[in-house]
Amino acid sequence: MAEYAKTARNTVNRYRGRGAYDHETIHAIVNDAPILHVAFNPPSDPFPTILPMIGCMGSFAHPSAPLSAALDLYLHGYVSSRLMRLPGTPSTAKEEAAAAAEEEAEESSTPLCIAATLLDGLVLALTPNHHSMNYRSAVLHGHATLVTDPAEKRYAMQLVTDNVIPDRWANSRVPPTAVEMQSTSILRVAVVDASAKARSGEPGEDRKDERDEAVRGRVWTGVIPTWTAYGAPVPAGKNRVGVPGHVSALVEGRNRENERKAREAAAEV
Repeated sequence: MAEYAKTARNTVNRYRGRGAYDHETIHAIVNDAPILHVAFNPPSDPFPTILPMIGCMGSFAHPSAPLSAALDLYLHGYVSSRLMRLPGTPSTAKEEAAAAAEEEAEESSTPLCIAATLLDGLVLALTPNHHSMNYRSAVLHGHATLVTDPAEKRYAMQLVTDNVIPDRWANSRVPPTAVEMQSTSILRVAVVDASAKARSGEPGEDRKDERDEAVRGRVWTGVIPTWTAYGAPVPAGKNRVGVPGHVSALVEGRNRENERKAREAAAEV
């Protein structure tokens, strides 16, 4: 099982048993998260900046590579956004592969920290101090460069689109126009290190509280499973077609899968 190397930066210290470093676990959390939070240090601002973005793990060189493989993270954004203007020297996948030293790649890139979080449940204990949440989270560190190769850019745009709504790319007007390609920027993040952390199961209680029959007799404890639910599709005012199968499949499939994961997390001991 391929894993990210443990470093002082990515090692889980609190509740180490909840940590994971394998590619598959981390990449799955990233791809399941509707929104990624991307942090970076602007060159002329003392405060770090964090942005909500959409992105997906993938490999342009090996498009069919599984989540357990070494993958890049592709981030989608508007061409004039501050983050998209930060990377110093745009590069293509072929140029990076031919780079002789990692230092050269670092000098032409922007260091980023990316966080993905999925909430699976609210965990209610006898005392607020022992309340918790069931969750899956991942944090990645890497170097971002602008994608300039048109083929890789189209690959990443389809990758991100189909990760949000499977098969949407093929069921919409494509390919993108020249204007759409120019107005969209894609960052490829070469992941340096990463880790995941997850909690599941019932609340942990203070032993003194567990022996207090008065407290146990009046305080409800347990888990409220929590998941993202998709509602019935609402057609646009100028829409002319019925709800397509890929949209119905998204709503039904994601709702079923998200609920399953939340309920399984609540039931784990």
